[in-house]
Amino acid sequence: MNPEPISAGGARAAEPAAHTAPRKRLHSYGLLGRSIAEGVGSFLLVFATAVAIFSGTGGVSSPLGVGLAAAAAMVAFGYVSGGHFNPAISLGSAAAGRTSWKALPVYVVAQLIGALLAYLILWVLFQGHPELTDTRQIFSVLANGYGTDYQLGFPLASALLAEVVATALLVAVFLGASARRIPAVSAAFAVGVTYAVLLSILAPITGGSLNPARSTPAAIFAGGDSLEQLWLFWAAPVLGALIAGLIYRSVHLSVSDAQRGDDTDEDADLLAGEADDANELDNADVEEAKAQHPSGTATGTVAGASAAAPTKMSRENDDDARGFFDGDDDGGRPGTGRH
Repeated sequence: MNPEPISAGGARAAEPAAHTAPRKRLHSYGLLGRSIAEGVGSFLLVFATAVAIFSGTGGVSSPLGVGLAAAAAMVAFGYVSGGHFNPAISLGSAAAGRTSWKALPVYVVAQLIGALLAYLILWVLFQGHPELTDTRQIFSVLANGYGTDYQLGFPLASALLAEVVATALLVAVFLGASARRIPAVSAAFAVGVTYAVLLSILAPITGGSLNPARSTPAAIFAGGDSLEQLWLFWAAPVLGALIAGLIYRSVHLSVSDAQRGDDTDEDADLLAGEADDANELDNADVEEAKAQHPSGTATGTVAGASAAAPTKMSRENDDDARGFFDGDDDGGRPGTGRH
């Protein structure tokens, strides 16, 4: 075993800390990989929603089951695609500058495919049951709607307003929870709880859509009035997502411009820049010491040079945590919307 190098002062040199493998940015997975993750997550969310609705008086209520499924999907696949699984959330994220517009249609198509596969599997299951003859009537239970023939009979205006406000709140919670430097599990929990609460409110009004990818296959398999009313469950989530995304973007940009001295990304950049300057000075001292002491006795200076490394590593870890759900598709800095 080689002896540890000892500096001129007799102190042992600090050994370099082992670096863990950096977490991949979302754009590192490629658009195909992210779209597959969105499709799988959408399949999980839509399938769990349908099963939860059919469970009725089971051990887990329908809204809570959907919320748990949403949280599980975000934790499982959020690090790959951003954890949208909902065209409304993808649109809100793009409007907020967190996801590139070129990836938006790909995400939406993948989410729709995943949802359609979930309902196709349900259709196959229903076809295999000898006593279930009218599958359209079964799927009508899963479809969203409004009017006198649906649930409590809320009119079009009430259904539209409820879906717009609820979707805007859901997208706002997603953008706020996933943008902060908090653990991914906490962000997923916040979104899952929001799903559950909003679905509980919307259930007697529209059946609770919030997600065009869920409403579309249900209306297709149910047919009739459900298919004719499907437009509302695209128009309302789109409008709500745009409202939340644009407000988030305007507030985020105004705060970034106005609060240069607060605890913002600019402060993190400043601290990191100071640490980099310290690293450069220490590296220069190390090179000079090596020239004076070729035998390696100047390694005590290395300890001082490595003192700033934790600061830089901490900033990288913070960026990874902040970028966990950020769909930075063009390779820019996650969370900033720079493409």
